[in-house]
Amino acid sequence: MKNSNELEKAAVKDIAEFMAVAARTAPKTRGIDNIETIAIDDDTTKKKLCDKMREISKHEDRPGFERDAKCIEASQVIVVIGIKTNPAGLNCGFCGYPNCEEMTKHKGTCAFNPIDLGIACGSAVGIANDFHADNRVMYSIGRACLDLKLFSQTVKQALGIPLSVTGKNPFFDRK
Repeated sequence: MKNSNELEKAAVKDIAEFMAVAARTAPKTRGIDNIETIAIDDDTTKKKLCDKMREISKHEDRPGFERDAKCIEASQVIVVIGIKTNPAGLNCGFCGYPNCEEMTKHKGTCAFNPIDLGIACGSAVGIANDFHADNRVMYSIGRACLDLKLFSQTVKQALGIPLSVTGKNPFFDRK
């Protein structure tokens, strides 16, 4: 027999896995898959993440990172979706450079990459919502994960989605 706490803990990990599937299969602007997804479901990595967020808060005077670290402590699993840097090869200029070669030379970001990241996150959050798991998209998590090098070297942007299954959503009414 399992109690509700055990059932909820198992379910939130399953939800994270379904979110990873949704991120992977989300539509892509150019049909090229540049998505990497991780799930932080262990206390050691979660503590490292919170510590890094607090460090960024202190050293860069960003109080939102401290606030978000408190939210992370109240979550059971954190899904983090990253996007690999990959020029479109279209020379469209949407990135602010005249062509992809110039963008790459200046270590810019292809405009299609963050669009794909947003679509993937939206698909993943849709899954969390379908299962009624409390969640919130946080750039601060993505930034800390990049600083901790939790992704491959080619991932330059990431967003985090903490999940919680509790009586009150810890990601709203934040102070």
